[in-house]
Amino acid sequence: MSIVLDKKLGFGAMRLPLMNRDDPTSIDHAQVEQMVDTFMARGFRYFDTAYPYHEGCSETALMSALVARYPRDSFLLADKMPILQVKGTEDYQRFFDTQRQRCGVDYFDVYLLHNLGRDRYPNTEKFGGFAFLRRLKEQGLAKNIGFSFHDDADTLDRILTDHPEVDVVQLQINYLDWDGAVAQSGRCYETAVRHGKEVIVMEPVKGGQLARLPEGAMDLFRRHYGQDAPSPASLAVRYAASLPGVKVVLSGMSDLAQLTDNTGFMQDFRPLDQGEQALARSIAGELKKAIRVSCTGCRYCMEVCPKNIAIPDYFGLLNLHAVTGSKTNMYYQRYAMHHGKASECLHCGLCEKNCPQHIAIRDMLEEFAGLYEG
Repeated sequence: MSIVLDKKLGFGAMRLPLMNRDDPTSIDHAQVEQMVDTFMARGFRYFDTAYPYHEGCSETALMSALVARYPRDSFLLADKMPILQVKGTEDYQRFFDTQRQRCGVDYFDVYLLHNLGRDRYPNTEKFGGFAFLRRLKEQGLAKNIGFSFHDDADTLDRILTDHPEVDVVQLQINYLDWDGAVAQSGRCYETAVRHGKEVIVMEPVKGGQLARLPEGAMDLFRRHYGQDAPSPASLAVRYAASLPGVKVVLSGMSDLAQLTDNTGFMQDFRPLDQGEQALARSIAGELKKAIRVSCTGCRYCMEVCPKNIAIPDYFGLLNLHAVTGSKTNMYYQRYAMHHGKASECLHCGLCEKNCPQHIAIRDMLEEFAGLYEG
């Protein structure tokens, strides 16, 4: 099937407004109803949730604010199988039945395996995750099937080659990660399109980081737009929505003000023009000035590393932390699956002798180990 939508903005229900910011289950249901009503009134119809969001309360929040108050054919609802918690084939049906009950629906318009990557793929194959998806679609319980994905393009290519039956792929795409060594937004997008898959975009504003730009980047933003500058979030969301093959861009809106802003600039969606495309590249370049290691990813260091440490990948995470201030433990775990950990460095120095950039690799690995393993 295909996802049919008039408007490209989706409501991501993973950062709903809270009554108590320290309690992810304390959802402000009255405000969520206002947000859903505004979203629907402005012609937007796509909602996205998952089993673990808000410790299980996101699904029930959408049931009460959306499913119980609007006709089922007036919206599209996406949910995700928590594959990390699946320990055997029978768990798929158990989780799915719980999700349908929580959401109060007979079927999902989009149903995804949640956060598939190189670490979770073997068990997903072993326990029959894709076979389960196919059965859901055959039974009319899921109109479109696929998976969400945070990993590299080569892994994505392998999964899509093995499973051409999926309809959609949900990818992390934003202008900061487009050429990044970690999320590989550009390469993953191109891989999905090459396989003929519809693309759902998540993290277009990178967890809010592209909505709150530092002063140097904001200077570029204001210089381009002048006095009537829109919100920085508008550039990020429209960047992702401008890509051919993207069906919907999810925004994890945390209050009514954010939803009002997002629906405002996506109401009559206009793709980025050439000047705005250049602006996004310039802002990304400004943000990347904070990178910690000038690694080009040539991987010559790994050719001689006796512990097979994924040095360029770890440096990519170190640079990402320097730019955004956030750690991505999931990526480190995936990189370390078949490689040595940073702390396993023998300090032999062979890598540094083989490095064209003359990087103090041993010192940088110590810094990285302190950050990710300390």
